Amino acid sequence: MKTKLFFILPVLALMAGCSDYLEHLPDQRTELNTPEKVAELVATAYPRANYITFLEAMSDNAEDKALSGGELINREPWFFNDVPDRNEDTPDFYWFAAYTAIAAANHALEAIAQASNPEDYQASKGEALVARAYTHFMLVTFFSRAYAPATATTDPGIPYVTTPEKEVNKPYVRGTVASVYEQIEQDLLAGIPLLDNMSYKEGAGKYHFTTSAAHAFATRFYLFKQDYAKVVEHANLAFPGGAIVPSLRPINSAAYRALEPAVKLAEYTKADVPANLLLVETPSLWGRSLRGYRYGFSSHMLRTFVWDGNVTGGLWGYMFYGTEETLFTPKFREHFVKEDPNADFGSPYNMVPLLTAEEVLFNRAEANARLGQYDAVLQDLNDFASTRIIVNDYDAPYYDPARHVITRPRVMSFYATQDLEAALIHTILDFKRVEFLCEGLRWFDILRHRLPVVHTPYNRENIVTLGPNDPRRVIQIPQEAQMAGLELNPR
Repeated sequence: MKTKLFFILPVLALMAGCSDYLEHLPDQRTELNTPEKVAELVATAYPRANYITFLEAMSDNAEDKALSGGELINREPWFFNDVPDRNEDTPDFYWFAAYTAIAAANHALEAIAQASNPEDYQASKGEALVARAYTHFMLVTFFSRAYAPATATTDPGIPYVTTPEKEVNKPYVRGTVASVYEQIEQDLLAGIPLLDNMSYKEGAGKYHFTTSAAHAFATRFYLFKQDYAKVVEHANLAFPGGAIVPSLRPINSAAYRALEPAVKLAEYTKADVPANLLLVETPSLWGRSLRGYRYGFSSHMLRTFVWDGNVTGGLWGYMFYGTEETLFTPKFREHFVKEDPNADFGSPYNMVPLLTAEEVLFNRAEANARLGQYDAVLQDLNDFASTRIIVNDYDAPYYDPARHVITRPRVMSFYATQDLEAALIHTILDFKRVEFLCEGLRWFDILRHRLPVVHTPYNRENIVTLGPNDPRRVIQIPQEAQMAGLELNPR
């Protein structure tokens, strides 16, 4: 079997900065004629683009700190404007990178289908299917309305591409959110049984869809789809016996808190950290710029939703550094790649945790809350708190299970409600907001729960509000996509 690899991408999948995609069609063609070559191609089927910059700016985790400057890629999302840029850390860059990753998955799947010995390619087929499902899910989440059973069959989706790109200006259709979700689920469920964790090179598993990472993604997908029993099922499959707590980061431990900030920066996204289930390296300025962006996490936010109390009665063990205007929690260390060993210029990269044990725990807890399994929710919340809560900065042991235990009366009292389910959901969302600061995941909860976002400029003028039905909650697709026959999102 000899399958030629053509990266002939339509305009909608151009890489950022390309003025003419015909200039970038490769002259050399790679024959995908061995399982090893196909596996190498599938390793590129992940979007190498960072979504955190624009998602954090759009969320309620960002305030106007009145710093000088105000970079376009930080300012425009904060004002809920379309970003007129296609460089790294922008929505357009993510769109292009995502469809490039999908193209890689599709070429691999075509090669596998044409192989005379397809049984030797099953692990790569599984990875390609799950990666294709994941990437389309991220696209439909950013560039379409959030899934809602009442409107999903009419809300415009995004093109679900399942064949290699081999023609110029091929017409595409957006389909509906419901149809995209159906195809995501098909790929996901077909791919998971084929995955083989032993097929990855030693030390490389965290950069691929292992079975744990695939089930973790399934918990996110089914939480959006509101199929809560499936969320719990996949969360329990992601970890042996459903035991997630051994994989949580030991944020409140004396050893972790004693680490220097630079060490924490490196530690957070290391592949050997059990909490990290799937990592990707992305070209990005986020790690170096997040402290200096005008619109971002502020000292006021630190004093309010972080330090202003939580349902345990204890303090969060997270550590923050910097000045009033440049606060940060250490998560992203920049990797700077020089053009050559003697050069003083190059490209910055960030390692991004796409899926983590902490998210799986929260997804399971929220699903169980919807299913009325309240004791299971409290168990997950208490397990999480045991790795995050401290008495104060000086006394050990930091976490006191008797003092900090989360109970039914405690959550209802804290949120002043007799609705236990609502109180538990509030607890989960509040815990997640603090846990995933600077990681972009708050935006997912804003979408799913239709939370309003209010951005108040420092001068208190021209306050911008993003309501539950505001069309700007849906990120605009690239203008070039019109050339492929796609309708832009309403504005």
